[in-house]
Amino acid sequence: MRNILIIGAGKSTSYLIKYLLDKSESEELHIIVGDISIPNVRKLIGNHPNAQAIMLDVFNKQSRQAAIQNADIVISMLPARYHIEVAKDCVTYGKNMVTASYVSPEMEDLDKAAKAKGLVFMNEIGVDPGIDHMSAMKIIDDIRAKGGKMILFESFCGGLVAPESDDNLWNYKFTWNPRNVVVAGQGGAAKFLQEGTYKYIPYNRLFRRTEFLEVEGYGKFEVYANRDSLKYQSVYGLDNVKTLYRGTMRRVGFSRAWNMFVQLGMTDDSYTIDDSENMSYRDFVNAFLPYSHTDSVELKFRYQLKIEQDDLIWDKLLELDIFNPNKMVGLQKATPAEILQKILMDSWTLEEEDKDMLVMYHKFGYELNGEKHQIDSTMVTIGEDQTYTAMAKTVGLPVAIAALAILNGKIKTPGVQIPITKEVYHPILKELEAYDIRFKEFEVPYLGYNPLNV
Repeated sequence: MRNILIIGAGKSTSYLIKYLLDKSESEELHIIVGDISIPNVRKLIGNHPNAQAIMLDVFNKQSRQAAIQNADIVISMLPARYHIEVAKDCVTYGKNMVTASYVSPEMEDLDKAAKAKGLVFMNEIGVDPGIDHMSAMKIIDDIRAKGGKMILFESFCGGLVAPESDDNLWNYKFTWNPRNVVVAGQGGAAKFLQEGTYKYIPYNRLFRRTEFLEVEGYGKFEVYANRDSLKYQSVYGLDNVKTLYRGTMRRVGFSRAWNMFVQLGMTDDSYTIDDSENMSYRDFVNAFLPYSHTDSVELKFRYQLKIEQDDLIWDKLLELDIFNPNKMVGLQKATPAEILQKILMDSWTLEEEDKDMLVMYHKFGYELNGEKHQIDSTMVTIGEDQTYTAMAKTVGLPVAIAALAILNGKIKTPGVQIPITKEVYHPILKELEAYDIRFKEFEVPYLGYNPLNV
């Protein structure tokens, strides 16, 4: 039996573990899942004869290294900042490694050592990043193969609630890390390329400059720009492209309402609020509003943000119960963002019977024989339940497929890398289709970048 070590058994690992267990007999695999919570691991592996749960604290060097030495390949599903110690051990003990996380500078620094030992360190092989890379490069390479020249690339992705579980005015629930939703877009202006011109959207304007999309069978969506759309320009070979834009998808109307929190300062994570544990939700809101001995918190809120009482935004705010004087924050020395996250989790946490949805949308503009063409490509995946979610499926399956391909010598180019070569993306995308993760491609009239939408 060949040992596959999975470090971390969080929400994104359900499909990953299931895939490898399903393959364990035919592929002679022994799956070892290490986590600080053994009950959580046992829930995912059940009584499978080819699975083993071990207590593994990534900060315990001795146990971590012992587990890695015993593995034929290591999959790290830890938070991104914890990968590096695992990666260093993999270099030391000559083990291939797979993660779904962005390549950090520290990980990139291990490229030379990994290549020297002939090791594959595959990163960014989840959904975003991951499936976005693979699906984009497949079409870009196809366009180039027939002589086309790329002039436009736009890529959008969103973790959303499935239509059958969409039952609030925001058309949104948390399907991933709530903190990332609350602080999204902070840390600098969004940067992208439009018709050969660099464009910037500062955080205070980010949620009021949106692009609109329609996905067949699923209706309209809006997109706000990612912080750095140009991160993969050279990686994708798009140095001469005129338009390059990446963004996050939400249902139409979300961004305009979310902007209310941004304008008041409720998403700020740079300072703590005094006596926050004794605040009510109403006190928290009032802390950002001017003093008045006559006006209510609600009236001050509407006046400050120029919200009419018949505006749908007002109904969305009331739905969150943010003016409730009896609900307590209960968090010590909390930042505004942390308090807002707690309030939102009251309303946006998925119920047991709820399903999530993952949506991805690419646009490719290119010139061929003097004419401009456009291809749109969409993918929608619906989750099964709270364990086997669409997010877990689209993150975990690519990780699992890549790990097995590396173990079997089908992916063998060494070094720290992401899945942008045919050796990697072609077989993985093909296998993902068997799990109903597939893209629909449409030839559409070339529209270029519509400045009215951004």
